[in-house]
Amino acid sequence: MPTGVAIRDVREQLFDAAERVLMRDGAAALTSRAVTTEAGCAKGVLHRHFADFDAFLAELVLDRAGRTEERAATLVASAGTGDVVDLLTEALRDLFTPVVVAMVGLLTFRDGLRARLRAAGRPGVTVLADATAMIRAYLEAERAAGRLTPDTDIDSLGLTLIGSGHLLYADREAGPPTDAEVRRVVTSAVAGALPR
Repeated sequence: MPTGVAIRDVREQLFDAAERVLMRDGAAALTSRAVTTEAGCAKGVLHRHFADFDAFLAELVLDRAGRTEERAATLVASAGTGDVVDLLTEALRDLFTPVVVAMVGLLTFRDGLRARLRAAGRPGVTVLADATAMIRAYLEAERAAGRLTPDTDIDSLGLTLIGSGHLLYADREAGPPTDAEVRRVVTSAVAGALPR
């Protein structure tokens, strides 16, 4: 590897490389050497910017979690417009990208990563927790707008939608579910919460 060559946006370059390795080879193959090789840089570059590999992975997860926060703001702003089932179906489809599904596996696979995230105040399977918070915020906004019944259990409904959505998307070999499959699950989950 050449030395002394400036790398632009090194964090993003390393994060993108990590995603490619994760998607292509899975969580077990995600090592600092695999990431730097994929990024086309010396191994020391990663360790110059991050304390260790779990610190790098924690920053990757937190960076990508920021994208969920952006989606959440857009989804909550859509409350009161369109069809609730349509909006939730689209939200699950946009949320469970192949990278997010792979990150759930990564969080399950690496105890050190979960410990780092817990220390940063982000316990559990961070990407699913953030997704649940996003759906709950949207459901609360819809309940406030009168488009869900006042007694809707937002917590349970949010967990049901995220858990069901994750199960639908978890089989990476078969490819993503169809929109009709996602819509069927969403319709079933929210049926009791929609005013008659």
